[in-house]
Amino acid sequence: MHNRADAVIIGGGIIGMAVAFYLAKSNAGEIVLLEKEPVPGSGATSKAAGGIRAQFMTKVNVEMSMLSEKLFCSFKKDTGYDALFDQVGYMFLLKSEAEVASFTAAYELQKSLGLNVEMLTPEGIAEVAPHVSLDSVKAATFSHDDGLGDPHEFLSGYDQAARKLGVSIEYDAEVTEIKTPSGKISSVVCSKGEISTPLVINCAGPQAKLIAKMVGAVLEVEPIRRQIVTTGKLDFMRPSFPMVVDVSSGLYCHRESSGLLMGWADKAVLPSFDVSIDPDYTDAILERALDLVPQLETAEIANQWAGLYETTPDHHAIIGWEPSVEGLFHVVGFSGHGFMQAPAAGLVTAQMILREKTSVDISSLAPARFGIGKLVEETNVI
Repeated sequence: MHNRADAVIIGGGIIGMAVAFYLAKSNAGEIVLLEKEPVPGSGATSKAAGGIRAQFMTKVNVEMSMLSEKLFCSFKKDTGYDALFDQVGYMFLLKSEAEVASFTAAYELQKSLGLNVEMLTPEGIAEVAPHVSLDSVKAATFSHDDGLGDPHEFLSGYDQAARKLGVSIEYDAEVTEIKTPSGKISSVVCSKGEISTPLVINCAGPQAKLIAKMVGAVLEVEPIRRQIVTTGKLDFMRPSFPMVVDVSSGLYCHRESSGLLMGWADKAVLPSFDVSIDPDYTDAILERALDLVPQLETAEIANQWAGLYETTPDHHAIIGWEPSVEGLFHVVGFSGHGFMQAPAAGLVTAQMILREKTSVDISSLAPARFGIGKLVEETNVI
């Protein structure tokens, strides 16, 4: 392992790999990425549902996701590796006047920023997703720019492209200490040895708070368990079925292989690193899914798993310099949107570190916002 580097990235999930690729592409010097697990993307990235959307409620989230969608589309050209971005779209079902009003305002913001999004009537919903129950549904927002991707494919592409550009990627390399004499980063100690460096980039996902704690910093990121269930083959499921979100219940679902993937955010779950499967949580997902797609009554469960969201109080990512220690940069706290915003996060991080103008104004995502109470909450979180 290298004993010195211009930058050390902590975390080998999709965010860390994207940061490594864009830094290397910009000739940012000797880059080392450290991942505590033995294989790439075996943490939060491996549990992601694969949704990619730009239908958010805040300008920064819309713009970050629109940039990501552009980069997902040009992925092979940029990296040299294939990964499918299946733009089947995202549909948000609205059942109350309050939901219609809130999503109409978001729709107008999204349109003003250039997103290809439309408002659908129940008749229009039936054309796009014919097996979805329309009970109480008043309208929906839908964007064909959104869709689905395989997190492993994109992570593998970034991994291989970064290596070709000279990035050193170390697995089974758990960080145990970050040395900061005189308030500046000087080195990183991991299970494989010590690396001298002036710059550490924290991409540790749900463990990001623990990395910050090593230098005495307080990071507003909590690990929250979420569960997903998939079904066996469904004869009625067509390839064009989009990601469908029932805003009222919080259930989301999309085509997965020849079946359906379903998830739901149980807001009663407390922060922890527990990723065991809770049968009651699974039952709650299935109950909501049966209300949304009644034909699931005869479906069989194929698989289920639990993973961790890295959640912030305002459900926006944290991207920027740690104010209490010189040389520490955070790219964390995506609150369930890490995979879909990874390309944009990698690019703007490289631009910030190299003191370039960023493709998106992310000043509102700075870590210091929590200390001064300058928060704008993202409410479209699933």
